[in-house]
Amino acid sequence: MRDHSGIAASVVIVGASAAGLASAACLKRQGVDYILLEQSERVAVRWRTQYDRLHLHTNRGLSGLPYRPMPSSYPRYPSRDQVVAYLEEYAEQFQLAPRFGQTVVSIEPRDDGWMTITEETSFSSRFVVIATGNAREPQMPSFPGMDRFRGTVLHSRDYRSGAAYRGQSVLVVGFGNSGGEIAIDLYEQGARPALAVRGAVNVIPRDVFGIPVLAIAVYAPKGPPAVSDFLFAPLISLVVGDITKLGLRTLPYGPQQQIARDRRIPLLDIGTIKHIRESHIAAYPGITRFTEAGVVFEDGRELEVGAVIMATGYRPALHDFLPAAARVTDASGTPLVSGRESPLPGLFFCGFHVAPTGMLREIGIEAQRIARAIGAGRHTPV
Repeated sequence: MRDHSGIAASVVIVGASAAGLASAACLKRQGVDYILLEQSERVAVRWRTQYDRLHLHTNRGLSGLPYRPMPSSYPRYPSRDQVVAYLEEYAEQFQLAPRFGQTVVSIEPRDDGWMTITEETSFSSRFVVIATGNAREPQMPSFPGMDRFRGTVLHSRDYRSGAAYRGQSVLVVGFGNSGGEIAIDLYEQGARPALAVRGAVNVIPRDVFGIPVLAIAVYAPKGPPAVSDFLFAPLISLVVGDITKLGLRTLPYGPQQQIARDRRIPLLDIGTIKHIRESHIAAYPGITRFTEAGVVFEDGRELEVGAVIMATGYRPALHDFLPAAARVTDASGTPLVSGRESPLPGLFFCGFHVAPTGMLREIGIEAQRIARAIGAGRHTPV
């Protein structure tokens, strides 16, 4: 039975992955009392359930959270398991002590702050930090004929390893960073992968002459995205080459403008383009319909496949537990503001801003900014 008495704290943080842990550590450094809620039984559950091959696309030096850099023993691009170990050690070092098994069902404003209600109890606070991230709910597209397809269809959330598809033809739908890496994993594990790329894209190299491209972005002079795109276009062209020769279409604006306009990170190429050039991975346009044995593409070509993996992204799904979500999010459900106070007083979001310099780095910046704002304006717990 739910306890309605309300456990009090200055701040309630929802989510105990990177953004929630960083927010808690920064609040602790400010001397602000908080309660950290996590619906699973461990920290970093989203990282734990990613596919086996996953590595950070941002380098180790730019991926540490506040007050604790990633270990120097890690490679330049840490693996999924190394990120999980780092987040576990981060929580232990700062004694963050999340309350596990707390599924939040509602976060509602009150005259004197906020009430966070879980399946078991409720928490009253002056401030709330929502750190559940952009990947709460997979976006699963639907196509005509999908119900007749005899193969397997799954979202990339449920993909683990290409070993399960050895010898099979597999179509990956989507050309983001997950789709690009999953296609490589399928090839390396003995499958025959193809990519369905519906729209125009931008591709940038993960490294330029041995230097992480995101490190270049961090230290490059700041300016309008269009100017940055103009300045870096020759370098990207030199390293990546002409992707239109591979059947891919390029966006009419560059990667910095794509991030600013579309809130989407371009493909950080870790070898996908090379594999397409060498015909290890086939590239097709978008799907129009499924058949019993495969798919038909926009250009009329057909492909027989045994499995289709939808690397089609996620949505924040904040409306599931935040009745006032429409007042603080855009049409896609993404918070209007991340790292600063939202239009609703006392409500903050951390880890929702798509940054050209890496998500973990941005999370650290946001968490410190939020902690300073709360530390400067906190009230007596309600």
